[in-house]
Amino acid sequence: MKWSKYIKPYLAFFILGPLCMIVEVVGEVVMPRLLAVVINGANKGTLTVPTSLGVMGLMILTALLMMGGGIGGAYFASKASVYFAADLREDCYRRIQQYSFANIDKFSTGSLVTRLTNDITQVQNFIGMVLRMALRAPGMMIAALVMAILLNPPLSVVFAVSIPTMLLAVGGIVWTGFPRFGKVQKKVDGLNSAVQENVTNVRVVKSFVREDFENEKFHAANKELKQAGINASKVMIFMSPVMTLFMNGTIIAVILIGGPMVLDTRMEIGDLSAFLTYVAQILSSLVMITFLLMFSSRALASARRIREVMDEKLDLTDVDAKHKDLAVKEGAITFKNVSFRYYKNSEEKVLNNINLEIPAGATVGIIGSTGCGKTTLVSMIPRLYDCDEGEVLVDGVNVKDYSLYNLREGVSMVLQKNTLFSGTVAENLRWGDENVSDEEMKRMAVYAQADKFVSSFRDGYDSQIEQGGTNVSGGQKQRLCIARALLKKPKILILDDSTSAVDTATEAQIRRAFSNKGTEDEIIPDPYTENLRRATKLIIAQRISSVQDADTIIVMDDGVITGMGTHDELLKDNTEYREIYESQTGKGA
Repeated sequence: MKWSKYIKPYLAFFILGPLCMIVEVVGEVVMPRLLAVVINGANKGTLTVPTSLGVMGLMILTALLMMGGGIGGAYFASKASVYFAADLREDCYRRIQQYSFANIDKFSTGSLVTRLTNDITQVQNFIGMVLRMALRAPGMMIAALVMAILLNPPLSVVFAVSIPTMLLAVGGIVWTGFPRFGKVQKKVDGLNSAVQENVTNVRVVKSFVREDFENEKFHAANKELKQAGINASKVMIFMSPVMTLFMNGTIIAVILIGGPMVLDTRMEIGDLSAFLTYVAQILSSLVMITFLLMFSSRALASARRIREVMDEKLDLTDVDAKHKDLAVKEGAITFKNVSFRYYKNSEEKVLNNINLEIPAGATVGIIGSTGCGKTTLVSMIPRLYDCDEGEVLVDGVNVKDYSLYNLREGVSMVLQKNTLFSGTVAENLRWGDENVSDEEMKRMAVYAQADKFVSSFRDGYDSQIEQGGTNVSGGQKQRLCIARALLKKPKILILDDSTSAVDTATEAQIRRAFSNKGTEDEIIPDPYTENLRRATKLIIAQRISSVQDADTIIVMDDGVITGMGTHDELLKDNTEYREIYESQTGKGA
């Protein structure tokens, strides 16, 4: 990751901001000298009205220039930091979209949300502060120090003691506080994860009456964040008192040394006043620098976490794909000696030496016990995971040789966890094809047995879906997700236990659509369903009734295929299939 990428487009803002602040610095350094002229003249009795008016005019002009420099510096610094953060947030989001499931598993959802929001905001605020102070603070310190030395070199010796001592004290504070801010951000992750999990699953929490448990869990996460914040603050609270102590100590030293100089006329009263102003400017500049260092500790911790997201190595890419322009045309699927482990250093295989041939256009059922590898098997087809051994072919081409876009564009998958997004029903269905006509959208909803309940809504297909689909039932959500998948017109359609929440009669209607026999309530002529009839269909199910009409049924157990054939063939030859059948129907084969 190169931070310069986000600076170059707005380089003018990054330059103009500090330069404007320099104008303000020049004004602040000049102003005490102008005031000293007035004080010295008045003290000597040599001050005239024209001189007073001239100095006043210069002071007003200087103040206006300072105001212009300050406003310009703040404006350009704000634009630079906001644009920087916006581009960085966009790239981080896009990077996360490229993650495979394995990449996502390394970060909690709450942590990714924190990094995209809180951490980038920390970096944004720090950049804005740097652009306003990076030249202003050291510029003012150096300029004021030069002016003080030119004004009275002997008196300037006090800085040789106060500045190094103060820098050592502040450096120790920042060094101690830096690692504590990293812990604060991790605790923010934990709190965000707790909140997100609770809000997302609030219905489950309430149905199990677990509010007290969730309150305790949130209290624990909140307490950890509070303690981490306190630990960081315990160090940083010393910053302001230490700075004030050194500033007041230096001023007292200047008065003790400079006072006698004024009394014996070795120094004029106006010059002492200007010198004290320069003391305040020098030390206030150091305060700015130390606050910059203090904020940098948290910003650097946030920057490191952002870099982790951006530098995460993608384990699924199409960089080496040999046929990036190739699209899935038929939908034939082949597994050759495929094995897979979720944890690469584990000896336990989720899939073990799978060999499978699925012709284009076939309807294949996959059944087996929970955790036997059914979902993992079909996840290899659109490359949600890559196999550790062997190869998966689609239309005779290794899936790794397709571009990820073309491969996944040819595969439509309805996952076990059905997800809808906030928006209308139509907007959710058009995830399958944003340009689909209303007529075709309704047709696929009919096939998915979703049209009847959608049409019963007051606004029909324009009815609003709440975030996560919380205002529709589980069965309705499943049917909408199936309709959305059909609208994609895939060459390969994968249904992963996607009718588990619908009644048997509705499931039978959906199966009838997939078996190419149409539905009982066809209301639109049939040019739209040709693709569905030709698509290769893989149906994962727990119920045998969901797959018994398939051309081929695959029986899996513990990561291996233990049987393959039609319903009747497996009843005769496969013990595991027969046991499942008997347990579900209550009768022998």
